[in-house]
Amino acid sequence: MTTHTHELTFTATEARKRYRTWSDREPDREWACLTVLAEHAPGLAPRPLRRERLDSAPTIVMERLAGEPLGATPLNGAQTTSLGRALRRLYSVPLHAAQALDLGERRLGPSSLRTELRQWATGPYDLKECQHPKLVERALRASRQWLADTPQVPAQLSVLGIADLNPANVLWDDSVCRLVDFEDGGLSEPAFELADHVEHLAGRDVYDADTLVEAVGLTKDEKERFAHWRCHWAIFWLLMLLPGNGSFLRNPVGTTEAQAERVLRMLGDEPTQTPVGTAETV
Repeated sequence: MTTHTHELTFTATEARKRYRTWSDREPDREWACLTVLAEHAPGLAPRPLRRERLDSAPTIVMERLAGEPLGATPLNGAQTTSLGRALRRLYSVPLHAAQALDLGERRLGPSSLRTELRQWATGPYDLKECQHPKLVERALRASRQWLADTPQVPAQLSVLGIADLNPANVLWDDSVCRLVDFEDGGLSEPAFELADHVEHLAGRDVYDADTLVEAVGLTKDEKERFAHWRCHWAIFWLLMLLPGNGSFLRNPVGTTEAQAERVLRMLGDEPTQTPVGTAETV
């Protein structure tokens, strides 16, 4: 199996992950996350076994977990409950244990995402390849305005987060959900993590935001922060789906317009055009 950032090979008991990119300490992040989870939340993620170099590339060998990736259908009640428990176990890892490994903030974390989006949204962008360029431009303008005008909530780094909860990174064995792929993981906050998860393009028709939030058990304050961060991640995916970015080419025609409509609704600016197409990949 090959992805954009790594290659996976398996034996009966081991999974070997060879990194194709490691400029942001991806192997170190993953090893640190798996190490602290093995001690404080055993069984939630693969046990790290050893580090190697394969064809000069950093490689981590870890325990192979039972189960199949989620994502083919929406989560049922049992899966949502189990995933909520898994995420709560993750967020319950003692903060001092994660800090002791010099893990640092997750990639695109609460303290950096807004700045990154502001810079990214400035463009310029050539939208001629879009199916409805005016709709996409309207969503871009609304995004820029929202990012400029909406007060930023203070960043919190209170828990260990996985960052990338593409449903393919959740293994289900008909009983329990377990988590894999921590190469972007690090310090974060539950509201920020869940906003990322439910807005992930691959999880759009798999995770139900309300039920997952309840399964994790966010507080009232965290739910308010969740709504705030969710707008950020919706804008993130709009930008990812613009011409010139990889997700534009990998998804069906109309996916950019669908995301533009989603962003406009979330920012309180109701769209007027109906796009064609749905997201299938990221």
